[in-house]
Amino acid sequence: MKQIIALGGGGFSMEPDNPLLDEYILNQSDKERPKICLVPTASGDSEDYVARFYAAFERLHCEPSHLSLFRPPTRDLRAWILDKDIVYVGGGNTKNLLALWREWGFDKILYEAWEQGIVMAGLSAGSICWFEQGVTDSYGDGLEVIEGLGWLAGSHCPHYDGEEKRRPSYQKFINDHQLIAGVAADDGVALHYTDHTLSKVVSSRPDASAYHVSLNAEKSITPIFLGEKG
Repeated sequence: MKQIIALGGGGFSMEPDNPLLDEYILNQSDKERPKICLVPTASGDSEDYVARFYAAFERLHCEPSHLSLFRPPTRDLRAWILDKDIVYVGGGNTKNLLALWREWGFDKILYEAWEQGIVMAGLSAGSICWFEQGVTDSYGDGLEVIEGLGWLAGSHCPHYDGEEKRRPSYQKFINDHQLIAGVAADDGVALHYTDHTLSKVVSSRPDASAYHVSLNAEKSITPIFLGEKG
């Protein structure tokens, strides 16, 4: 079974005192102590980001590690990734993440890992990247459309309630046919895909939701709440 867990926001970097989503990710592995690897490319392999990851996951039942493309731990990136049970992609600049992955051929390594059943997870940039399209602030001021890896169909918008311009921008891009229909997720929400299907929506906060956003027959935006929060 192939799995992707896409977080609109939350997890160790946004909710350090609420491990619910991080624990949920770990629980999707069938290993007693899963090997989880942070890929912090989008943050420029920020040392602070990596330190926060270890601070969070060393308290949980797992074996944490990280992979830096700026300071690679090995020449054999494929073997490094295929030895893991979970890959957790951090937030930051989606455009830079995708450009570096493609330059290194790392996107192909991750695709092979996903096909073999290694769980893919991530938040913000690490959430957008799996979809056909997304909404990003990678270009500086304002929000823009970006093309993702296309492993999951449709578009995606994280931080739907966490950043003031995300919701109206996402709806406008769909209304203007710059984006295809897709799924928006509030901060604190995880979209769990099994194979290519959204199978569950998990929230770390009672007021956080996920939405399917598309044009209806009258060509106006129809956001529909997805799933059951738990």
